[in-house]
Amino acid sequence: MQYLSTRGHSATRSFSEAVMTGLAEDGGLLLPRAVPRIDRATFESWQELSYSELAFEVMSRFIDDIPTTDLKELINKSYATFTDEQIVPLVHLDDLHILELFHGPTLAFKDIALQFLGNLFEYLLDRDDSHLNILGATSGDTGSAAIHGVKGRERIRIFILHPHQRISEVQEQQMTTVADGNVFNIAVTGTFDDAQAAVKAIFGDVEFKKRLHLGSINSINWARILAQVVYYIYSCLHVAVHEKNRAVAFSVPTGNFGDIFAGFIAKRMLPEGSISKLVLATNSNDILTRFVNEGDYSLAEVVATTSPSMDIQAASNFERYLYYLMDKEPDLVREAMLKFSVDGKLYMQNYLAHIKRDFAASAVTEDQVQETIARYFQDHRYVLDPHTAVGVRAAQKHRDHGVPMVCLATAHPAKFPDTVARAVGRPPEPPAVLADLAGKPSRCEVMDCSLEALMAYIESHALKGS
Repeated sequence: MQYLSTRGHSATRSFSEAVMTGLAEDGGLLLPRAVPRIDRATFESWQELSYSELAFEVMSRFIDDIPTTDLKELINKSYATFTDEQIVPLVHLDDLHILELFHGPTLAFKDIALQFLGNLFEYLLDRDDSHLNILGATSGDTGSAAIHGVKGRERIRIFILHPHQRISEVQEQQMTTVADGNVFNIAVTGTFDDAQAAVKAIFGDVEFKKRLHLGSINSINWARILAQVVYYIYSCLHVAVHEKNRAVAFSVPTGNFGDIFAGFIAKRMLPEGSISKLVLATNSNDILTRFVNEGDYSLAEVVATTSPSMDIQAASNFERYLYYLMDKEPDLVREAMLKFSVDGKLYMQNYLAHIKRDFAASAVTEDQVQETIARYFQDHRYVLDPHTAVGVRAAQKHRDHGVPMVCLATAHPAKFPDTVARAVGRPPEPPAVLADLAGKPSRCEVMDCSLEALMAYIESHALKGS
């Protein structure tokens, strides 16, 4: 399988090269040349597979440069760290199915991909006798999941930027209390969008990137998306049996467009009609909802909410969808992204009918988040985290009669105790992994979001070598 840039001005790459590259040299994002299709018989034959076995069947169709035995071992090792034997258990409530994606080391859905990516990085670096300096930005959960995926690995150093005082206390503690010497936390003044823009600009300096062996662990890395495709297919298989219905809909809380883009890829892979609808759910930072409903992708001020991982305007995976929306014409994608980088807006009403065939979308207010958490606790004794509550609220608006709806539960509610307590009257009981954070010393560098300062800091702490 070869991988190409959404902007068309970079050489094609193997899977391993795509993983280690992250962002293409022309500023585009990497995608497989083709999305493999799964026929109905093959799909139904996967019904009895374990999650790890299914992950191999899905991923191996995109990976042809890692031996089968090694890939299976990487996958098994990655999911051995999860506390639920099903890895991503489905909770069947009266009206919805909740896909719990938070049973990994940091209690967030990012672990699904980042445990795999951390092991994959180590495997490729050992194979090639190389090293890697990882750079990423986080709006909350990506940073801790990335750090826990690569901490202590000798061939890797990781630099994670987060917006200073704009993530939850638990999210910050999960990053800054990691004591391993290869971990560097940087709190930048400004928003997540500022941090993400800085990361993209640094990756855009081709000489700096090459000299320091910079790699990406954000969802711009294709391996992140690939690992997430698996749980959509897993859900389709299991909900179809539970409901005796071949069609399944999904509601996905999203800010960076990565998680729902994985659903988009899964829909293209599976037999026609397996995924009937993808509901894109945003909080008050509604740029993606406006895009789906109005064709308006224009930046606005970032609003701080109780679902901070979604407090994003410029979605880093949006460009991947544009590539498909624009019929795989890289010149059109490049022109659109250049315009957006200058104007901060794209008006795409000409594509609106196509967009609406791919997605439905709703923005959810803070009051609605509180109401949804309270109601599900009252009706089901089930506690939603605020991000999941965004997805559940949007799902209720976009349900089709007779079609089961799966809502992605992206974080454990104990990561957001104050928000949950306001809704249900008490904070959720923290798992041991969170309770143990209290009183641990933390390490973090607070810096202005200055390219010069950030690059100097990374240079001074990076792994060097041939």
